[in-house]
Amino acid sequence: MNVLLIEDEELAVRKLSKLLQEVDDSIHIVGTAASVRASVSWLQSNPAPDLILMDIELADGQSFEIFEQTTVESPVIFTTSYDEYALRAFKVNSIDYLLKPIKRNELEASLAKHRRLQSQPDSGPAEPAEPGLDRMAIDALVQQLRQQVQPTEYRKRFLVKHVQQWVPVEVSDIAYFYSEEGVSLFKTRSNQKFPVDYTLDELEKMLDPAQFFRANRQFILDIHSVQQIHPYFNNKLKISVKPSSEEEVIVSRERASDFKRWMGK
Repeated sequence: MNVLLIEDEELAVRKLSKLLQEVDDSIHIVGTAASVRASVSWLQSNPAPDLILMDIELADGQSFEIFEQTTVESPVIFTTSYDEYALRAFKVNSIDYLLKPIKRNELEASLAKHRRLQSQPDSGPAEPAEPGLDRMAIDALVQQLRQQVQPTEYRKRFLVKHVQQWVPVEVSDIAYFYSEEGVSLFKTRSNQKFPVDYTLDELEKMLDPAQFFRANRQFILDIHSVQQIHPYFNNKLKISVKPSSEEEVIVSRERASDFKRWMGK
């Protein structure tokens, strides 16, 4: 089976590729794309794959925009950390919806569902759901997703490699998490830097939202790391953090209001 991966975090691509091979060694990853633009270009230049695994939040927008810019002939399994997209996901040719971090048994079930649909005569991609179609079932799905993503307990520490040993680092000592060339890292308040084996999407679900805020695709900030907030062009915000960051920390216009409310709690 030929599969296209649409995902903007390199670590997530590597993890998902490995998991797919473990589940079904006949799967062939025919391509990857990290943005709406790259996805549209790939789909217009290559034969339709048997299946697409598609992250909803991409580097340059939401993957729903792909369907507005080109014809997607393949069935899609959406992957995301945000249950708010469930309704919209099932109004395009989606056969399933997986929440990150993706569990092996759930991926296996989605692939089995795909095979069942493909084995049906004239099955083709799943039909888009009409607004209001089986609304009670969809509402129940969204409620189930919300329950799944609510952690019973937020992460308290991480075990990280330091020199020749493993050391625990308390979450309360972490100033911010960030990504750099596809690798997730964090800086402590004492300006130590450590890699961590989770994507930022996965980390966001592990951390207390009263304490940490996803500023953008590259940074998750602890509230005590924010030193100054500067107005930026196009109604964005530029954040000064401590310890300082090599990259600018910019909060998008869409997230600026949420950030201000978070800081004012």
